Amino acid sequence: MNKNTDLGLLILRIAVGGLMLLHGIAKIGNTSFIGGMLEEKGLPYIMSYGVYITEIIAPLLIIAGFRTRLSSVAYVFGALFALFLVHSGQIFSLNETGGWELELLGMYISGALCLFFTGGGKLAVSSSNQWD
Repeated sequence: MNKNTDLGLLILRIAVGGLMLLHGIAKIGNTSFIGGMLEEKGLPYIMSYGVYITEIIAPLLIIAGFRTRLSSVAYVFGALFALFLVHSGQIFSLNETGGWELELLGMYISGALCLFFTGGGKLAVSSSNQWD
């Protein structure tokens, strides 16, 4: 069987970007809960708008394959921020079926890290820059 790495990277980009994009769309105009959590931790409220970069803009760029590596860095940063800000109490927890409590977030981070190391492939809007 022939390898088709570029098609696999396209599928990964669509999955990783598309799934996170839905989280970002749900937060449009409603970042007050994030701002409240940030203020509780002593961080400025304005940082809550970073969710638009990490959960909307970066996923759209990943799906398109434009500056995939750079977009993946922003994506991972946002996911790690959510992990430590919102889910820090669940990092070492298992769910009722024995899986990691944060397995979905772990898959988001892992997928984006894969794209950081591989780039977006040839089936991307741009593939010649070092950040693609």
